[in-house]
Amino acid sequence: MYILALFGNLLIILTVSTDSHLHTPMYFFLSNLYMVDIGFISTTVPRVIVDIKSHCPVISYVGCLTQMSLLIIFGCMDCMLLAVMAYDRFVAICHPLYYQAIMNPSRCAFLLLGCFFLSLVELLLHYGAVLNFSNCGDYIEISNFFCDPSEILKLSCFDTVTNSIVRYCVGALFGLLPISGIIFSYFKIVSSIMRSSSSSGKHKTFSTCGSHLSIVCLFYGTALGEYFSSSLSHSPRSNAVASIMYSAVTPMLNPFIYSLRNKDIKTALRNILSRVF
Repeated sequence: MYILALFGNLLIILTVSTDSHLHTPMYFFLSNLYMVDIGFISTTVPRVIVDIKSHCPVISYVGCLTQMSLLIIFGCMDCMLLAVMAYDRFVAICHPLYYQAIMNPSRCAFLLLGCFFLSLVELLLHYGAVLNFSNCGDYIEISNFFCDPSEILKLSCFDTVTNSIVRYCVGALFGLLPISGIIFSYFKIVSSIMRSSSSSGKHKTFSTCGSHLSIVCLFYGTALGEYFSSSLSHSPRSNAVASIMYSAVTPMLNPFIYSLRNKDIKTALRNILSRVF
């Protein structure tokens, strides 16, 4: 899965960067989404591979916090970039005459920096909830294959109800913010499509948005599954399975879903392969 994820994401990034027809805001954000996916899966899976080979699944306290930090940053960046991509589709479909003016290079760079800034804010808020506790003993066990904040809070010797409430509120805030933007954008898109009398235009619009909606459903579906599994289930096995779906399977499938449903990507890939072979 890790090799497929690296290959698929890097291939789409290479395709977008080498084909001038794909130098548009939509593919700019798509390339950054796939770079984030590479970082997301590289935060957990290589460590698991090392643990399997060494038969010693031990991580230091600093290493655990570093892994947790990268997971939060890349996870939040994924959410925010999906919302920005929905906004890009909203502008392209509902305001096509002003698209180039609204989604200019400086605006795209500002939106990307805004995604990164919000990710850092979520990380700091999570740190405030997770770091304020004392663990029991020198060696403690996490019933997961990476350092999830909810698992770390379970290791405390003291009551962490307040910290857990803060963590879930922060997660809900930064989860609902992008999903609200996505829902609003697609509500406007669907309203605009329904007012159109052209059946070919409707089909083209649905085809354009279908790939993005597939990625949104896959990402949020597995993320919510992992979230509720860690909150409601006390089974380490079910928690681990949900976490694998969220942190490994989703980054692997994203580029293949998008490339199989997108004519521009498939055409650019054929051009690259024809030049190579």
